[in-house]
Amino acid sequence: MELNVRAFLERAQIYFPQNEIVSRCPDGSLFRYSYREMGSRARKIASRFESLGIRPGDKVATFAWNTHRHYELYFALPSYGAVLHTVNIRLSDEHIAYILNHSEDVCVFADSDLFPVLERIAPQLRTVRTFVALDEAVPRTSLAPVVAYEDLVRGGDEGFGFREIDEHTPAVMCYTSATTGNPKGVLYTHRAIYLHTSVLCFADGFGFRESDTFLPMVPMFHANAWGIPFAAAWMGSKMVLPGERPRAVDILDLIESERVTFAAAPVSVGIEMVNELQKKRRDLGSVRAILLGGQATPKAVMDFFQSEFGIPIYTAWGSTELAPIATFSHIKRHQLGWSAEEKIGIRVRQGMASPGVELKVLGEDGSPVPWDDRHVGEAYVRAPWGSTSYYNDPRSAEGFVDGWWKSGDMATIDQEGVLRLVDRAKDLIKSGGEWISSIELENALMAHPGVREAAVVAMPHEKWLERPVAYVARRPEAPGVGDADLIEWLSPRFAKWWLPDRFVFVDEIPKTGVGKFDKRRLRERARNPE
Repeated sequence: MELNVRAFLERAQIYFPQNEIVSRCPDGSLFRYSYREMGSRARKIASRFESLGIRPGDKVATFAWNTHRHYELYFALPSYGAVLHTVNIRLSDEHIAYILNHSEDVCVFADSDLFPVLERIAPQLRTVRTFVALDEAVPRTSLAPVVAYEDLVRGGDEGFGFREIDEHTPAVMCYTSATTGNPKGVLYTHRAIYLHTSVLCFADGFGFRESDTFLPMVPMFHANAWGIPFAAAWMGSKMVLPGERPRAVDILDLIESERVTFAAAPVSVGIEMVNELQKKRRDLGSVRAILLGGQATPKAVMDFFQSEFGIPIYTAWGSTELAPIATFSHIKRHQLGWSAEEKIGIRVRQGMASPGVELKVLGEDGSPVPWDDRHVGEAYVRAPWGSTSYYNDPRSAEGFVDGWWKSGDMATIDQEGVLRLVDRAKDLIKSGGEWISSIELENALMAHPGVREAAVVAMPHEKWLERPVAYVARRPEAPGVGDADLIEWLSPRFAKWWLPDRFVFVDEIPKTGVGKFDKRRLRERARNPE
């Protein structure tokens, strides 16, 4: 038996055909159908790939929101033998064009509202031959040829048979979001996706189950939406897809109306949910957990969901290179009786290695650091589903060492084997020869009742080389919060030399294409203050 993505779809069709998939439409209405219907449509669209010039082994791009049509392609393309390439819609035009050319995509499936981006870069595309509009009809566009997705489905064969595919065949492709240089491509085989999905369903992992109702707020174009689309189908879980440009209010309305049990989102979205819930309370009684990732989750966010709604925030850590999960927060047997506050102290860390993952933290001399939660080193990871190189990219030698992914994250490990990220290597602030963690300062600032978001970066300093500067977005109800208030808040928590030299108040912290705080832009701003 080969370990194939096809198995996820077929199990949902056979054993849970009536279970529901809900997709939010652009007008706010909800489209509903079953796994039986989804599987039928996936086979219909797959039966039309040849007419689009798609052959097994070809790379095919999706440029889309979290919708039911995108979900169908998650299974139709790999099961057909093509490579599903999810493209980050929030990248620059330059990077999107680079990705489509570098991967040699032959076709792009795109939501109609995103066609203007494709129109701008179309003259630069070298291998794309066809565009498919993920709508009922083709939008007005200068692109050609363009086909309507629904026309293809209507003319498709629901009896189309997926062939047996060797498990080492590439199934999915993602690119890193590129903080410097061009994005780097990562290919995942069917086997890698299958093994990664298995770990998500372990009881002592995230415990995904058929009785769950999932809401992936993490984009389906980002690191396989953390594997949730595959796991949901395999378990036959109800799936709720938030659609085009969802706001925090839309997400919370879906959680309440669809009785969502497990939601996953970037930390920035979690912060927006907190702000919205403070304006208007919702019934979140169905939720058993929320997974936040992409950057360290502020303790204040965990405290809010736990104290106000009894919802634990799950933490995980990983990367595009790891499909993406490498670690997860786990409450061990001897910790089950601990208080909610003590458990948050465990969950606020990045967790322990998932089954199958090997993890080490190496100091400057290249030897493993002691498990004492004090010594800092760089985290290295390898896993059966992890990549060992970048696709057609000489930078592989920089990112991988003897099969280990070199993360660039500085971390400690405690006596329980639990990872704690101190900072990205490039985000650590070295002041007078001593290290300052931007993450710890940010978490403390966001615990202040008047602060909505905060990001800390280094600014150049003649004497100390670098000093911290904090960018702060205040809550609307606390417009008067100033430097003195924040210094007073931080002073009992940190040594004096850790305190930011400057506070810059902004309406919003800039974000990257995957929802993380964009510290590169903030560092440039700190170096060149207005």
